[in-house]
Amino acid sequence: MEQHVGWIGTGVMGKSMCAHILNAGYKISIYNRTKEKAKELIDMGAIWCSNPREVAEKSDIVFTIVGFPHDVEEVYLGDNGILKSIKNDSIVVDMTTSEPSLAQRIYNEAKKLGISSLDAPVSGGDVGAKNGTLAIMIGGDKETYEKVLPFFELMGENISYMGKEGAGQHTKMSNQILIASTMIGTIESLLYAYKAGNDLDKVIKVIGKGAAGCWSINNLGPRIAKGNFKPGFFIKHFVKDMGIALKEARILKLSLPGLALAYQFYMYAMALGLENLGSQGLYKVLGKMNGIDL
Repeated sequence: MEQHVGWIGTGVMGKSMCAHILNAGYKISIYNRTKEKAKELIDMGAIWCSNPREVAEKSDIVFTIVGFPHDVEEVYLGDNGILKSIKNDSIVVDMTTSEPSLAQRIYNEAKKLGISSLDAPVSGGDVGAKNGTLAIMIGGDKETYEKVLPFFELMGENISYMGKEGAGQHTKMSNQILIASTMIGTIESLLYAYKAGNDLDKVIKVIGKGAAGCWSINNLGPRIAKGNFKPGFFIKHFVKDMGIALKEARILKLSLPGLALAYQFYMYAMALGLENLGSQGLYKVLGKMNGIDL
C-alpha cells in the first residue's frame, strides 16, 4: 500500500522539498501557518489541512521543516501537535535545524507511542532545495533511516546517517559553526574587492576556483555582486542556529571563540533590522560599518 505523506512547513526550502515528493507521485497532506505560502503546492495537488494534528491523522510519515525550536515543540507536542493523533507504526521526520536535546525528547515521546522519529536537518539553501541536491544529516534508529531513505533521495544527494537520535542536529551544528565564519570571510573579501574597484563577478570567478573556493563565495557571492539580498536562508535563522551551537558548546564545556565573535556580527545585523535578508545581506552590514551604503 502506498504511503500517505504529511508535510508541515512550506517556506523558502520546505516548499521545494515537498514539491519533489509530490512530483514523485505521492499523495501529500500539508500545513503551514500562512496558507498563501502553500498555494503553489495545493495547486499541484497537495491536500490542505487546518493544523498539524489533522496532517498526522491522514499520514503514515510526516516531515516537518519550520522556523525555530519553539515551533518544532508546538508542532510535535502542542495541543494540535503531530503526536496527539498520529497512528502507531508511523514515522516522523524533523528537518528543521533545531536543538539536539529537543530531537532526543521528541524521539523518546514518539517511542512511547510506538512511533519512529528521525532528526534530519539539511544544508544547501534554497538552491539545494530547488535542485534536490541538499546535504541531509540524519539521527535516529538505522532501521527507520533505511525506510525513509527513498524520500531523502528525492530531496538530496549528500545523505548521511550520523547515529542515534540528536546526531543529525549535532552534525548540523558543526556545519553552521563552519559556515558562520566562512560567510564573514566571503563578505570581507568582496567588500575589499568592491572598495578596490574590482569587478566582483570576475573576482568570484577566479578565487572561487582556487584555495579560497567555498560554497558561500560560489553560490552567494554572485548574488552579492548583483545586489540580491533576498533570503535563501534568513539571517534571523542563522542567529538562531548559532545560539543553539553556543548553548550546546556550553553543555559540552567547549570554548568556541570564533563562533562567539561571528555571532556578535550577525546580532548587529539584527539590531539594524536586517534579520529578514538572506545571510549574504551581511555584506550590507559590513558596508555600514565602513560608511558604505550598499
